[in-house]
Amino acid sequence: MAPGGNTYKEALESNTTGLSYEVKMPKVEANNKPAKSGSSGFIGKYGIHSSNGVYELLECLVCTNLMYPPIHQCPNGHTLCSSCKQKVHNTCPTCRFELGNIRCLALEKVAESLEVPCRYQSLGCHDIFPYYSKVKHEQHCRFRSYNCPYAGSECSVTGDIPTLVEHLKDDHKVDMHSGCTFNHRYVKSNPQEVENATWMLTVFNCFGRQFCLHFEAFQLGTAPVYMAFLRFMGDENEAKKFNYSLEVGAHSRKLTWQGIPRSIRDSHRKVRDSQDGLIIPRNMALYFSGSDIEELKLRVTGKIWREE
Repeated sequence: MAPGGNTYKEALESNTTGLSYEVKMPKVEANNKPAKSGSSGFIGKYGIHSSNGVYELLECLVCTNLMYPPIHQCPNGHTLCSSCKQKVHNTCPTCRFELGNIRCLALEKVAESLEVPCRYQSLGCHDIFPYYSKVKHEQHCRFRSYNCPYAGSECSVTGDIPTLVEHLKDDHKVDMHSGCTFNHRYVKSNPQEVENATWMLTVFNCFGRQFCLHFEAFQLGTAPVYMAFLRFMGDENEAKKFNYSLEVGAHSRKLTWQGIPRSIRDSHRKVRDSQDGLIIPRNMALYFSGSDIEELKLRVTGKIWREE
């Protein structure tokens, strides 16, 4: 079933070769927070070890995140971050005194001397950064969590790739296939109607990595089109190691596309709107389908290969 729309039929006639599809990895907690230790000092929410409690001092009393300038304090010395200062309506949540605009300059200065690990340390990032450089790094860290790549819904699940593969299979009931070639048949009733439509996502396990095959119908300007494209479940640098091709046709004519799969760091909507894939105008799609005004039938074939 297409999410948020009508029911679309999809027949899969796979001609695949490749590795067997099996993922047996433990799921990672969404917040990636190790527990606190009761013995050898404090282990902060980002896995930071300290025996003198300095990192505890840098935790906001309200949100428990590490604080960055401006760090605010009340007249009694209780500190909190600038975001939470707005949320508590300028009243200290600990002693109920009015906060005013007092900066804790001493704590800000202490933070300048610290070096801390990335918050994604438990997922594989072992780099150490000056305290005030950590946040910028984490925004682009290649070990940061991925968003669910499922199209047509606002799924809020995040995690590493094995976690998302299990999530797609168990929660979204996505078709999972092994192999680096595919042969899909997409069917849609009433193709003359101009509407957005998203067919069920298919995930391929190829070269030990996962790829998401998307097929959608939407309006490109004033023209209704169909589009097929591939996304790679991993970072952009890894995606560039692969190539893929797509082909659709009939009656001795065909349209082909070759490109590099986009990382799932880019949303499916971003890839679609950039037109980075096989685009089939509706009149051409109807021609390939046999000009059947009752039902559209398109066969899309493709393959994935590794760049040497």
